[in-house]
Amino acid sequence: MAIKLRSRREIELIRNAGSIVADVLSKLQEISKPGLTTGYLNSIASQMTAEAGAEALFKGVRGPYGTSPFPGAICTSINEQVVHGIPSESVVLRDGDILSIDFGTKLAGYCGDAAITICIGEIPQHKRRLVEVTRRALEIAIEKASAGTKWSTIAAQMQNFVESAGFSIVKEFVGHGIGTRMHEEPKVPNFVSEELLANDIVLTEGMVLAVEPMVNAGTADVQTLKDGWTVVTKDGKCSAHFEHTIAITKNGCEVLTIKK
Repeated sequence: MAIKLRSRREIELIRNAGSIVADVLSKLQEISKPGLTTGYLNSIASQMTAEAGAEALFKGVRGPYGTSPFPGAICTSINEQVVHGIPSESVVLRDGDILSIDFGTKLAGYCGDAAITICIGEIPQHKRRLVEVTRRALEIAIEKASAGTKWSTIAAQMQNFVESAGFSIVKEFVGHGIGTRMHEEPKVPNFVSEELLANDIVLTEGMVLAVEPMVNAGTADVQTLKDGWTVVTKDGKCSAHFEHTIAITKNGCEVLTIKK
């Protein structure tokens, strides 16, 4: 399937959706603290999305292997949970947790998608370092992304940075193109593989990508829990996740999931 190049008008429409994502994630980061439930955070995200006239991208998405539709507006993944954690009133945030929130919206037919990892209360230094390294991996991609650059060059820098810090890049989940649908071509890995080198992506003006490194403190291996959604590290060590939707320009890229 061909990679779609977006016009400036389309990029602005994606930016409009992305600004709602940014507003919601900023609010959730502001209010997250020990004692709150992930279900409460989900209710705030749902309310803000509705007030903005947008649609929560994740809610109702069908899962693999006949999994029930995803019930939340946000994914809330705590500590060893990597991605796709289900928000619930029975899940209470505790001092020392790290909470990854993944969130997307659709507005006027176009999508925005981003993720952050939040430190809850006072967290141990090893968790803080994991969060900082993961955030920096995304920053590296944003700094290096420009028209004419091969994605493998950027992926190698992300992978080398993470692994030199003693952590692991998750390989089962990668970034993706985004536009009128949440997942479009191309797949955007945060690591170099034979598949990527054989089918490299040359960044082109007008490409819109959701770049999302997921980094584990221990092994890169993951598994899915019995709920069919929640992905956890196989060794039980923590994971962090950051994501932005970006548009490729002549001279670099524009981040579309930031507050206007």
